[in-house]
Amino acid sequence: MKETAYAKINLALHVRRRREDGYHELETLFAFVDAGDVLSARPSERDELTTVGEFAQALSDPFANIAMQAVGTLTHPGGVTITLEKNLPVAAGLGGGSADAGAVFRLIESLHGLPDDWRERAARLGADVPACVESRACLGSGTGTELAPVENDLAGTPVLLINPRVPLATGPVFRAWDGQDRGPLPQGPASRIAAEGRNDLEAPAIALCPPIDDVLKALSGTDAFLARMSGSGATCFALFHTSGERNAVADFLARTQPDWWQMIGDLRP
Repeated sequence: MKETAYAKINLALHVRRRREDGYHELETLFAFVDAGDVLSARPSERDELTTVGEFAQALSDPFANIAMQAVGTLTHPGGVTITLEKNLPVAAGLGGGSADAGAVFRLIESLHGLPDDWRERAARLGADVPACVESRACLGSGTGTELAPVENDLAGTPVLLINPRVPLATGPVFRAWDGQDRGPLPQGPASRIAAEGRNDLEAPAIALCPPIDDVLKALSGTDAFLARMSGSGATCFALFHTSGERNAVADFLARTQPDWWQMIGDLRP
């Protein structure tokens, strides 16, 4: 059995306040690209995880891997052997680990079903995991675990992901946020929220990782109708009206910025 761990992007991310528990109150528009890591699973005598792919070396400890933690979170008879093809960069603002955990939930669901409290179990693994289990556009609030539907008029939109191959941990970016509440997400369909929204973590992320600014400037100078950083960085995305426009930009950047990682796809429903 195979599942894609769909890359998560934040079309908008508003940080409202620091909470007393140390977390941050967020409002975000989650979206998912129809590409990402690939997980395959089969029943076995015990739980096992093997990582392969371009970024497999970044996951040296299988027991610390959130995908393996997701397996342990869900009750299942016997064991399951999972092979994780790690195509997404680590610490990149794409929810790669959360997406892997979400794919594990879907694999276990196909094999054995999910418990009624799967959402609570997913949230204990990470704030993005509940959204990544379903991997459909939605609104997130609280720490990102409180989900609500959104009118997704951006489904099928061509998207280009670019990462300067510089990992950026989430914690330092949030700590560098200036604490200013710049207001809530706009209301309306996904296209309006994305167009009128922002990412409040862009400025602190750029301060910690200046190559993000280079990526954003490169994407903003194209036919993209929206270019923004995802999550806490360092990956940026660009949305296009046509796949031809996207592919042309991807080809150009592959020639002019060969050290940058990139992935193309379309936004999921």
